[in-house]
Amino acid sequence: MTALEKRADGPAVSSSRPLKICLLGYRSHPHCGGQGVYLHYLSKALIEAGHQVDVISGQPYPELDPRVRLVKMPGLNLYESENPTRALRWRHLLSWADFFEWWSKLTGGFAEPYTFGRRVAKYLRRHGNEYDIVHDNQSLCYGLLDIEKNGLPVVATIHHPITRDRELALDAAPDWRFRLLVRRWHSFLRMQKRVARRLAHIVTVSAQSRRDIIDQFGVHEHQIQVIHNGIDTAVFRPQPHIQRLPLRIMTTASADQPLKGLRVLLLALAQVREQYPELELLVIGRLSEGGPTAALLRDLHLQDAVRFESGISNEQMAEYYASASMVVCPSLYEGFGLPAGEAMACGTPVISSDGGALPEVVGDAGLLVPAGDSEALATAITELLGDPTLRADLSKRGRVRIEREFSWRHVAVCLVEYYRGIISAGPQAGALLPLSVSVADDKAEAA
Repeated sequence: MTALEKRADGPAVSSSRPLKICLLGYRSHPHCGGQGVYLHYLSKALIEAGHQVDVISGQPYPELDPRVRLVKMPGLNLYESENPTRALRWRHLLSWADFFEWWSKLTGGFAEPYTFGRRVAKYLRRHGNEYDIVHDNQSLCYGLLDIEKNGLPVVATIHHPITRDRELALDAAPDWRFRLLVRRWHSFLRMQKRVARRLAHIVTVSAQSRRDIIDQFGVHEHQIQVIHNGIDTAVFRPQPHIQRLPLRIMTTASADQPLKGLRVLLLALAQVREQYPELELLVIGRLSEGGPTAALLRDLHLQDAVRFESGISNEQMAEYYASASMVVCPSLYEGFGLPAGEAMACGTPVISSDGGALPEVVGDAGLLVPAGDSEALATAITELLGDPTLRADLSKRGRVRIEREFSWRHVAVCLVEYYRGIISAGPQAGALLPLSVSVADDKAEAA
């Protein structure tokens, strides 16, 4: 790296001066999923590294460090509307983004990444000169190409290709009508694939995700840099004053998302309870009373053995980790595996599937079982319940591994070095898919 970085549209920039960074998230509340957690911790780490950070986000808005400025980019927020059909107002007809977001919701689509991209591209046409670089968090919207065309360097994080979610949802669909709805909802993937292929700079959080993005999105190897997620080791830490409950298992899972593997864990739990009838499961997630998970709980007679909690703080989460005898991560696929890393940071023994990138996080500091194999999972749970020495060993090894190899401070250092290299190289030629093409595509999808 040279002493001075050159921006093609401006003066020389010192390679050591603080950067002005714009982070994007189309929906960023941490309780909506891992993307919100990533945005919260990344923005905080970059601020603590001495840089200026703004976050532009749609609803639901993120929880941010007070030093990070939030620029609200509201959409219609139809998923929190009691009556989405009547959410459209006359003023919304003046905005293609508003109308398309409403129409897509009514027809079973998910337009938030696309409409957020239109809004943020318009905002940055006015305010782009306030930033050195824009870093998108998984929206992969056409607006990124418009931003890049206007001379502002763009990086996009892809945690994992959502094609995996679509495949599992299609496999779990009960009939052709439901499969049609699954395909319609995931229609935004066409945009994400096109944008990913055109962007010069992509970050992903694991080697597994890198392989999957290349395979599923058709992206070239040279476009992607692996920079792992970090773990907040100050919040997620051993808490000796909290007594572990020897017959409590914990997991974090969206109850009715097949990708998260809760069904596999419930089948294993039913088996293990034959030997340990007092065994209980704490699930950090919401249960839909009319969903397939609720039905499975009834079929397995586990209603009294499984408790669901949601909307908790990180501090409460850490306390729950500390109270469990073990944490099970049964996902069929993970682009990174944040819950496994958090549990290990708390010194809680982990049993994990080998789905996706989970082995990269767990390493040799936890027990690994084949993804989707409830028999193997039941065997591992039984083994760990019966071996206090193994539990103590995994507890120590897990904490050491996370402290040594995963921290947000390290993530920030790696990303800033990556940012500076991009800024030094200047804008990339041929990285634009015209916005007019994207509008035509989305009109066709809506029809």
